[in-house]
Amino acid sequence: MDCVKKGEWLQIGVPQEWDQVSVEKILKEKWKVPKKLLHQFRMEKRVQVNSEIVTRWDQQLKKGDKLQIRLFVDEEYGAAPQYIPIEVCYEDDHVLIVNKPAGIDTHPNAGERDTLANAVAYHFQAEGLRTKVRHIHRLDHDTSGGVVFAKHALAGPVLDQMLEKRLISRTYIAFVHGQIKQKKGTITAKIGRDRHHPTRRRVSSTGDLAITHYEVLKYYPKVNVTLVKLKLDTGRTHQIRVHMSHLGYPIVGDILYGGKPVGIKRQALHAEHIHFVHPFTNESIDVAIPWSDDMKRFQKTLA
Repeated sequence: MDCVKKGEWLQIGVPQEWDQVSVEKILKEKWKVPKKLLHQFRMEKRVQVNSEIVTRWDQQLKKGDKLQIRLFVDEEYGAAPQYIPIEVCYEDDHVLIVNKPAGIDTHPNAGERDTLANAVAYHFQAEGLRTKVRHIHRLDHDTSGGVVFAKHALAGPVLDQMLEKRLISRTYIAFVHGQIKQKKGTITAKIGRDRHHPTRRRVSSTGDLAITHYEVLKYYPKVNVTLVKLKLDTGRTHQIRVHMSHLGYPIVGDILYGGKPVGIKRQALHAEHIHFVHPFTNESIDVAIPWSDDMKRFQKTLA
């Protein structure tokens, strides 16, 4: 798709499939713009067609028109900028993907610092960009790997919808205790809170639906550890950790769910790959997230 940033404006060349479709329908149905943001676009005259402000939202677009939306406006970060070294794995005008280190939270609670959101705010500040830090999903404190951020107010709800519809594919790798005999499998087991522990989750018949797919990559007989690749159909808190423990193969280092800290001081779980079709350019985005140093060192000890 012909899509380019021009100052504060995003300009989209109207493709054939949008011909004779109204501006409102594109915003509401194609991009699922929330009502509050749609109202803001109307009141602040932030939508144009061919450089003319849209006054009739039922105005139909024609192939070749230039739809322009004022998206790149200054906003508060929502998290205090703080220098924390992070690895940027992908970035364009709409999306940022960073490699979260283990040992930090994805976003602050009650104004705390030392989180990935603080680091992203610093990254934006260093780029001269003033935009709210919008994480699309989270990783646990001690899980490393790729986290997706939206870089403007429209990218946020669009990416949220994509995640909900499972259009953003996230692949994880984990080292687990034991030898998994079945090379591939799917775990379908509901997950709910553990009434006896404030942070722990458990498989529960009254919990929320949770589906995890796994594939065995390698078995290390010397230490009875298996390397597995995992994909989620749902995004429940601690899902992979709960499901693997439930199956009888807790993640190495995951003390909360029965793992032992053998050679690594946190759960050996890493989000290593993210794939999606870009919502604004229609490009296929494949991002590999390099393993953290402690995961690499741990794997070397297994050989």
